[in-house]
Amino acid sequence: MDRRQFSITTASFLGAAGNSSGEAAENRIKPWRVGVIGHTGRGDYGHGLDTVWRHFPRVKVTAIADANSDGLTRELGKLGLNAASGYLDYRIMLKKVQPEIVAICPRHLDQHCDMILAAMNAGAKGIYVEKPFVQTPQQLDEVVKACQMNGTKLAVAHRNRYHPVLQTIDQLIAKGEIGRLLEIRGRGKGDRRGGAEDLWVLGSHVLNLMAYFGGAPKTCSARLYREGSLVVKEDRVIGGEGLGWLAGDELHATYRFAKGITGYFDSIANDGTQNFGFGLSLIGSKGVIQIWCDDSPLARLVPGNPFKPAESSQQALPISSAGVGQVEPIEGLHQKIHQHVLPVEDLLDAMDKDREPICGLQDAGATVEMVCGVFESHRLGRTVELPLVEREHPLSKFG
Repeated sequence: MDRRQFSITTASFLGAAGNSSGEAAENRIKPWRVGVIGHTGRGDYGHGLDTVWRHFPRVKVTAIADANSDGLTRELGKLGLNAASGYLDYRIMLKKVQPEIVAICPRHLDQHCDMILAAMNAGAKGIYVEKPFVQTPQQLDEVVKACQMNGTKLAVAHRNRYHPVLQTIDQLIAKGEIGRLLEIRGRGKGDRRGGAEDLWVLGSHVLNLMAYFGGAPKTCSARLYREGSLVVKEDRVIGGEGLGWLAGDELHATYRFAKGITGYFDSIANDGTQNFGFGLSLIGSKGVIQIWCDDSPLARLVPGNPFKPAESSQQALPISSAGVGQVEPIEGLHQKIHQHVLPVEDLLDAMDKDREPICGLQDAGATVEMVCGVFESHRLGRTVELPLVEREHPLSKFG
């Protein structure tokens, strides 16, 4: 998505969340019908993907699907729907209700592709899906093809990607506030999930932002370790949360991006950083911009040459959508990002204007390529080009 689209979407959000942002929305009398898909015990309803629709008068949740009967009953009560609006099988719900928008909420990744394809086959015009997106480049290809055939707008819940401060950071870089952008450094949370699991579950947020600033990822070179030794075939496991094949409790990856920038991503289990490393740093010759995922403020500027201790020890300055050291003018912005209000506003605007959502197929797909690129580079023992030639999960072919 280009910067112009980002500007338009951010500007539309400055009004009330429920206001329509296009002529098509103004002419529409009936609200968009939303079908919510959850799975209690297997990723549940994600991080609030079921409740965000309350913020928008122009949409209405009309049906819920959950394979767990107790969970379905609780969710119906939570969203104020009667028993007739609940379904144990999301396929039946999609066929009978044919919602125009589908929220695919479970965090467990192995369900996403099938749910997305079923929603499109039922005629969904818009889909909002929890991250991570899909398991493999092969699944990505299936989803892209189906979206193109059906004209469906699909957005992925990498919620920091929708933050208007990203545009402010673009302007700071363009003005030379940090000098020449030398490199991008990202880290996962580094908790017990460090390594391959962290790469998918939380690192995908960081990779998504790295590609925003660096441009499309072109190559990946990576190594995976388990207890200090290079990962071998016998180290593979089937990960939790439907992640599929995983291996390693430590990883180090190097990416080359379309803008000529090199990026680095690292994740080490129990690294002792207490989650403070979760995010990325844009390292320039005259300063560093730190982005801490899901924090408020999201970004800070540390002015001065980062390689000259006397300068790099300066205090970090908060960055808002209004600029460095300025009070954030958008009231409740952190909550609106955290609760998915801005991402859904963007999806509705994309549907109105027939454009790609901010974090749609291209950007979220690049994140899948970057994750799987780590596994493929380690498997082959060399740098690999992105998008990957091998479309199945690389660790499934580990010989």
